[in-house]
Amino acid sequence: MSDPRFAGTVAVVTGGSSGIGAACAARLRELGARVAVLDRDGSPDDLAFAVDVTDETAVAEAVAAIVATTGRIDMLVNCAGIGAAGTVAENDNDEWRRVLEINVIGTANVIRACLPHLIASPTASVVNVASAVALTGFPNRALYTASKGAVLSMTRAMAADHLRDGVRFNSVCPGTTETPWIGRLLNDADDPAAARNALEARQPHGRLISAEEVAEAVAYLAGPRSGSTNGVALSVDAGIESLYVAS
Repeated sequence: MSDPRFAGTVAVVTGGSSGIGAACAARLRELGARVAVLDRDGSPDDLAFAVDVTDETAVAEAVAAIVATTGRIDMLVNCAGIGAAGTVAENDNDEWRRVLEINVIGTANVIRACLPHLIASPTASVVNVASAVALTGFPNRALYTASKGAVLSMTRAMAADHLRDGVRFNSVCPGTTETPWIGRLLNDADDPAAARNALEARQPHGRLISAEEVAEAVAYLAGPRSGSTNGVALSVDAGIESLYVAS
């Protein structure tokens, strides 16, 4: 169902061709926003750009093209990112650089390019997709945790920096979500069924989070309904951060 408060707004979604990003793009479209997708793998959407978020020049050119077409940017949702499994001893420096370049610097690149246009919007909002690992210690995720912890921290810092500019910054911290990356991780396991069972058992409600559930939280924070919500980390993790569930 559409929401008249989204009418005429423009949202940019990175990583919008699959997983959480695709669900966010679909939900914002459903609410009535016009959505531009930036994704390295491209997208069938009519306003889509095949862009690697680590390429600062390509990001700036795509954002300029979006504004030339739509005249504005009101919302930015940063979903583009990659996962990493392993302890600190198991990921080498090349892997650290790769993950941080995409998850942290890539996010900053897109925000930097969109910021002047967001400042010009009367209802500007940025939502960065962090992770439950940024708030809770998960085993075998040292590098991924470092990258998403950085996303969460810089979201709060940007909320302070741009409060007077009228741009809100919030983050969403999903638990283990049914995405292509999780699917690949499970397929590579020695026993995919057992690996899925273990992931589901880790969730307090006994199942993986759906991308649509995350998108609903993102749409709330991105849209005009949450005008007094700024600098928060909204957990969509079935209670991992706040509940202890006995096994």
